[in-house]
Amino acid sequence: MYHRGQRIALIATADPHTELRPGDKGTVRRYDTRLQQLAVDWDNGSRLSMLLDDGDEVSVLT
Repeated sequence: MYHRGQRIALIATADPHTELRPGDKGTVRRYDTRLQQLAVDWDNGSRLSMLLDDGDEVSVLT
């Protein structure tokens, strides 16, 4: 579903401590299908991973 180098945008995150906001963009580093964990290099310098089974949501940019 997700692959390295793919561009994504944040829809929502369950992390109350991040400075990421909906609409922020980033590039996929890695996707772990077993854990549903998406490692992202965000354009703002963050490297926060998205936990797709725990409420984080992203969309693929075209």
